[in-house]
Amino acid sequence: MFCIKNFSFCGVKTFTSIHVMNFSTGRMTLGAVNLKGRSLLTLKDFSSNEIKHLLWISGDLKQRIKHEGQNLPLLKGKSIAMIFEKRSTRTRMSTETGFALLGGHPCFLTTQDIHLGTNESTMDTARVLSGLTDLMLARVYSHSTLETLEKEATIPIINGLSDLYHPIQILADFLTLQEHYGSLSGLTVSWIGDGTNVLHSFMMTAAKLGVHLRVATPKGYEPDESVVREAEKLSKQFGTNLFLTTDPMEAAHGSNVLVTDTWISMGQEEEKDQRLKDFHGYQVTMQTGSVASPDWTFLHCLPRKQEEVDDQVFYSSRSLVFPEAENRKWTIMGLMVSLLTDYAPKIPLLKF
Repeated sequence: MFCIKNFSFCGVKTFTSIHVMNFSTGRMTLGAVNLKGRSLLTLKDFSSNEIKHLLWISGDLKQRIKHEGQNLPLLKGKSIAMIFEKRSTRTRMSTETGFALLGGHPCFLTTQDIHLGTNESTMDTARVLSGLTDLMLARVYSHSTLETLEKEATIPIINGLSDLYHPIQILADFLTLQEHYGSLSGLTVSWIGDGTNVLHSFMMTAAKLGVHLRVATPKGYEPDESVVREAEKLSKQFGTNLFLTTDPMEAAHGSNVLVTDTWISMGQEEEKDQRLKDFHGYQVTMQTGSVASPDWTFLHCLPRKQEEVDDQVFYSSRSLVFPEAENRKWTIMGLMVSLLTDYAPKIPLLKF
């Protein structure tokens, strides 16, 4: 049996979500989602149901492995090549430990270990690793590197971070918010900071989950124009609000979630002094939260610096940064399982 849910905004129908009743279990499931063999370079390429499916599988693995102590060797005999042009704590540890926990073999590769784009072309590297591994995650400077890998590889490619997008971070963020609030639709997320790859991924995802997005960036640090245009289309399609400003307090007004990120990314160290001046007034504090919703929480993808958010917020009960960091593991596991297997979740569908 199909259950068709019509969603509306201000009385106007905006989109339809199709769920399927499984008569053997009596549970509602997302209909016809199979991501096996796909790559994830940006969540722009994934539908609302596909993103929800990824979150559902992630929640399923977390429940069954962490809380129920089950052994799920779903990736036994599989291997993943983890290419890191840029260092990371959470991306490396979540992918490496998660893949191993599922029975597979992770291979960590820095620019000191392989010849990516130096003594060996990116095209050749993609073809070689396709014959040696089952999956590739690449954390790179340029998004074009990922596009070359995806074009030339015969295995799925995961964007572990690029200058344009950071999709695996956003999956963790939304699983964290789903766990905390019980559902996602109708929440308002406020981004206060730089127009970074993390913001771009929020903009490609939020509307598909029924989440409103308010963005404050200083002049000259706005998100990419093409990303803004796409986000505006998504907001119109899914009936959500997208609001851009240069005023942090205006962006925070009425919000459920305050989010920020580093103001000085790797490779921007020489811009530090100017950036600190330009971002004056953008630190997230309890004063910022005073205009937010009474149930407001805080997210940061880490590592964090005090100029971005003060200790009073960062270490408060409103801060979800450490559950958020842990969920990097469960969501990357959910993604890897989805791209490599036909695994179906066993827990009831999460409330979105």
